[in-house]
Amino acid sequence: MLVLFETAAGYAIFKVLDESKLQQVDSLYKDFETPEKANKVVKLKHFEKFQDTTEALAAATAIVEGKIGKTLKKVLKKVVAKEAHEQLAISDAKLGGVIKEKLDVSCIHSPAVAELMRCIRSQMEGLITGLPFREISAMSLGLAHSLSRYKLKFSPDKVDTMIVQAISLLDDLDKELNNYIMRCREWYGWHFPELGKVITDNLAYCKTVRKIGDRTNVAGSDLSDILPEEIEAEVKLAAEISMGTEVSEQDIGNISHLCDQVIEITEYRAQLYDYLKNRMMAIAPNLTVMVGELVGARLISHAGSLLNLAKHPASTVQILGAEKALFRALKTRKDTPKYGLIYHASLVGQTTPKNKGKISRMLAAKAALAIRYDALGEDTNAEMGAENRAKLEARLRQLEEKGVSATQLLFEVRMYDPSGDSTIPSTSKKRKFEEVEEEEAAEEPVTPVVKAKKPKTEPVTEEETSAAAEETPKKKKKKKKDKKAEDAPEELKEEEEELVVTEVGGWKLKGKEKSVFLVFGCIVLDLHFSPLPSVIRKEEKEEEKEDKGGRRRRLKIYSVYTIYIFVLGFMLF
Repeated sequence: MLVLFETAAGYAIFKVLDESKLQQVDSLYKDFETPEKANKVVKLKHFEKFQDTTEALAAATAIVEGKIGKTLKKVLKKVVAKEAHEQLAISDAKLGGVIKEKLDVSCIHSPAVAELMRCIRSQMEGLITGLPFREISAMSLGLAHSLSRYKLKFSPDKVDTMIVQAISLLDDLDKELNNYIMRCREWYGWHFPELGKVITDNLAYCKTVRKIGDRTNVAGSDLSDILPEEIEAEVKLAAEISMGTEVSEQDIGNISHLCDQVIEITEYRAQLYDYLKNRMMAIAPNLTVMVGELVGARLISHAGSLLNLAKHPASTVQILGAEKALFRALKTRKDTPKYGLIYHASLVGQTTPKNKGKISRMLAAKAALAIRYDALGEDTNAEMGAENRAKLEARLRQLEEKGVSATQLLFEVRMYDPSGDSTIPSTSKKRKFEEVEEEEAAEEPVTPVVKAKKPKTEPVTEEETSAAAEETPKKKKKKKKDKKAEDAPEELKEEEEELVVTEVGGWKLKGKEKSVFLVFGCIVLDLHFSPLPSVIRKEEKEEEKEDKGGRRRRLKIYSVYTIYIFVLGFMLF
């Protein structure tokens, strides 16, 4: 039996000298306690060393993926093919199936083989001669790093540093182009100001200026390859009636050179954008499908690398680029921003202002998954990004339809009531008031009401007064007899109604009205003629100057003055 043993330094093939030892799996480790004992069980037949780390990485990745590498295929053909009758013990059953299919070599994989591999690894220094321990350790460490980088897709084709540099250069080119175009329009505007209003496209403007030069050459120039016919006619008409100043040929030459720079930079920018688009589709295809090339590149540039961006949670991806606004909001205890660089994505841009926050949050969650899939996944397709984008678009339509249905429902609730046009009420207010009064009267007990007779204001004679004096005791006696039958409130009403009426200046006044009138007159006269208010005001000013707490004294003075007025009125009556 032959054994295929993989190491970081190369492939080793051992021959099992005593196959009976493999039947005792539990005690197999005792035969590998020392190198001498191990050499009695297995013997090294061939060792194929790797030339460099690249070859070792290729062999290791092939074994991980269940494939036969070039080096392994060479070793198997050289050694194993000579002894076709021998079985080959391997550690991976998947690899054994591939070897049997391609090289027609019978392979064995069992618990006894796994235990044998473990025992050989424990005595590898003694079994493989000519390979020091330090060299094996260094090669193992280098292979581990290389294999880890390969698993994380750190290949030259997926270096995100180029994306960071490309998007930074693209932003710088945009700024420089804007400055150059503004300078070109302002400079040539002194000579031909009407041209800037006719041609709005910056690239077409620079090409036109470079071609015509002086405005006097417009009539004989053919601009059909740059401008449409209508705009070309407007340019020629504007050149005939232009109000611009005359410039020299040297000035026109410098302006033409500036136009050449603008055209070259614009062409290079278009080329750089295509490069960035292709690079983004190679490195982060799912993120590109979700948010676009420019937004995805800016996110990667802001985070530093694709792996750093993959470490950020979705909430951080959502506000990435709005750090200044975030910390200002936290400092002032106001609402934090809802979006940062992700605001420029097409999904957020086509949303209504009310739903921008919701869509940006959902887009950030899906974009975070796409970033991690691109950074750490093995596939390079964009199926996941396309599926998530379709889900977000469906959710966006649902939110918009929900908003439309809510507005329709609101319109139905607030329908115009045509009955409001009628000015005649269905039930009059007077009728309603009477119905309420009748209900209250039904609840309360009914009390007899005696109507008061108005006293006559005729002159009283001495005979009538004497007769009235004789009749008063009789009335008093009758009242005493009828006290049980009549209530006390009725007696008070009769006594109040029997007051004498007097005339004051043509007005008829009863007893109470007369007293109120006299008291009011006394107060007015007293306020008018009394010197006390002026004295009070002086005292108040002095007290306010001396003491801030003069309010209490002021209240005392007012109370004394009020008592004085009421006492005066009481003494008069």
